[in-house]
Amino acid sequence: MTTDMLSVLVVEDEALIRMSLVADLEDAGFRVFEACTADQALDIFNLDQGIEALFTDIDMPGSLDGLQLARIVRKTWPHVAIILTSGHLKVGKGDLPVDAPFLSKPYDVGCVVNHIRELARRQLS
Repeated sequence: MTTDMLSVLVVEDEALIRMSLVADLEDAGFRVFEACTADQALDIFNLDQGIEALFTDIDMPGSLDGLQLARIVRKTWPHVAIILTSGHLKVGKGDLPVDAPFLSKPYDVGCVVNHIRELARRQLS
């Protein structure tokens, strides 16, 4: 699969931010899934949609936050590239899963696209 056909799951509880990012990632050539909670994201992963990258907010409602989701994904689906974001929280590198960068909001969409492509390229090689 080429990097332009990557499947990405966007997890963001703020609908306008999620819809905007999903549209931008689709415009960049990704196949995009979306979830508004970490619990919903796990349901999507369990459906085996072939997701290769996860872009998740950290601060979300539900039984899991984005950091917990990222840790579960890293353990259960180690091939998935992970990027975390937050507009409210600052996260230390030691709190992040291995090879999972943190982007503060507001983020540049071009930067997100480049991070996803680069991380996925590394995970797939």
